[in-house]
Amino acid sequence: MKRLFIPVISFLIYSSGYSQTLKFVSFSGGSQFSSLSFITDQKIVIKISQDGKVLEWGNENEPGRFYSEPAKLIPYMGRVEYYEKQFDSILNGKVKSIGITSITYYGSLENSVLVGKVKSIGRELFTYFPEFENEAVRGKLKSAGQKSFTYYTSFDNEAYRGKIKSIGENPVTYYSTFDDKAIRGKLKSIGSTYYTWYTSLDRQGYQGVLKSGSQYQMIEGVTYIIF
Repeated sequence: MKRLFIPVISFLIYSSGYSQTLKFVSFSGGSQFSSLSFITDQKIVIKISQDGKVLEWGNENEPGRFYSEPAKLIPYMGRVEYYEKQFDSILNGKVKSIGITSITYYGSLENSVLVGKVKSIGRELFTYFPEFENEAVRGKLKSAGQKSFTYYTSFDNEAYRGKIKSIGENPVTYYSTFDDKAIRGKLKSIGSTYYTWYTSLDRQGYQGVLKSGSQYQMIEGVTYIIF
């Protein structure tokens, strides 16, 4: 029994060293879902776009700078490998691993909306809405690990058409074309957190600026960043 117990523990430690956790979800301009970021056990943040591209990687900023420069990362100086001389040329030049975390991609033989998109980061698998879905959501991220995503379709209000509708269990709402022109399309709520913005009736320089609601909001262990 002793001989079996030690290898099992070793396997669990080895596996946990390659785990990733969804850490940040970012919205730019107070309206656009710009990226989601995973943090590895090496404390490396890997930032992914909603259409499956690796945007950036690095380490978190110090607490003071984190709040003054939202979503900005410190460059990672460790080992980074790239795919090269692959039979499937679509992979060449793409990031293969960052530290001990490997990254795979959908190849050229996959459905056309998937080709070249991130397929996995470590053990986290990524899926996307297929080509037969509504044109406003086609090719966008459907799930990342256990976190699912939905989007408003081309039949929805023009101000939030194609924008993220839910992240996991948290609905995301926006101000519509019926609202003041300075706040149309801007975030109205994420889960139970609400946001208000200065309107076109407010003083010059304030219009469209966040009025209430935190720029950084922790929801179910994920930090939402509005910048």
